[in-house]
Amino acid sequence: MRYIWQHIQTIIQQYDGSLPLTHFLKIYFKKYPVLGSRDRKTISEMAYCWYRCSKAINPGLPFETRMHACLFLYSNNQKLVVPLLPPALVQKELRSVQEKLNILNTYLRSLNHGSVYTGKTVFRMQDIFPYEVAFSKGIEKYDWLQSTMTQPRLFIRVRKNREKIISILITAGLTFEWLSDTCLALPNGSAIDKILDPADYVVQDASSQAVGDYFTPQPGQSWWDCCSGAGGKSLYLVDKEPHISLTVSDIRDSILSNLKDRFRLYGLKLPTALRLDSSNETELKKTLGNKQFDSIICDVPCTGSGTWARTPEQLYFFNPEEQLVKITERQKQILQNASQYLAPGGTLYYITCSVFKEENEQVVEHLLQQHRQMQLQFMQLVNGIPISADSLFIAVLTRRSTV
Repeated sequence: MRYIWQHIQTIIQQYDGSLPLTHFLKIYFKKYPVLGSRDRKTISEMAYCWYRCSKAINPGLPFETRMHACLFLYSNNQKLVVPLLPPALVQKELRSVQEKLNILNTYLRSLNHGSVYTGKTVFRMQDIFPYEVAFSKGIEKYDWLQSTMTQPRLFIRVRKNREKIISILITAGLTFEWLSDTCLALPNGSAIDKILDPADYVVQDASSQAVGDYFTPQPGQSWWDCCSGAGGKSLYLVDKEPHISLTVSDIRDSILSNLKDRFRLYGLKLPTALRLDSSNETELKKTLGNKQFDSIICDVPCTGSGTWARTPEQLYFFNPEEQLVKITERQKQILQNASQYLAPGGTLYYITCSVFKEENEQVVEHLLQQHRQMQLQFMQLVNGIPISADSLFIAVLTRRSTV
């Protein structure tokens, strides 16, 4: 297995977080076609485990020892990593987090690496995220940290043919759980794309679906999804009420093209798609003029901290002093700009996939101070931890009707 260790060391030395880890690994593996499918899976598992928890392991330990600890604590595929682990860390039974920590600390101390252990804890979970950042109401920092140890489940929103989907999943031997009439949870990595009709379902996190449940579209209304991304929430909106006038905008042409492809896949009427930077007031004014919308979805760019269990590299490379100030200023600008195009009596949905108060409650409070016509109906942190889902924030605001 020595070549596996050589590759993972090279990857960790080269990767700087500027690309999503999954994209970086794809590029890296193309350079080494000799690596087989199992090799690529093993190296990927090692990389993800490293970025989940290596900061919590004493840096004075050898690299392989630190990687052993990461794999033992955080691997979601023990069968894959057993050949890499020392016998003392090969556990036949599933253990609680605390039991695993006790086993790991006992093992690491038994290695007797001298001064590394003198008066020090060899694993400190708080070192994974050592920053003094306030969390939104409804989620605790330690629970959130623990949740990053496990890859979230796969969730789909069933659009149609529910009984057919159930039959196919049972026949395929896949375990699943209904969380609502349309929300289905499966083990992460379930190859449903190979067995289900793509028009019957949408891959969409349970918390994202829960946020979409707050949308109340009525026939004939005009809606604007001002930071649409690939259109997950727009699709949910139109599935709830197809007879609306929908405008979507994003700063990326490629994303808008992807959105249109998804609408075509589901046989839905294409929305009006605009390439726009919603943080640019001048650009918005030039394109939208005096247009007003009955409802606006404002799913802003954010740190994504509510989704870091899926993308641990973002947690690893996070720097609040550099990132939070910049991103919250942009969020405030987007929300302020979008609110100008909300019709009197209309509803605005402010959404992030962050768990940080600075991106959530504080941005909403800033808007309310700047825009006296806006009223807060409610705001909530949708905590996905209990069901192994992402965590999202939503605030529902309305604009006072003119007298």
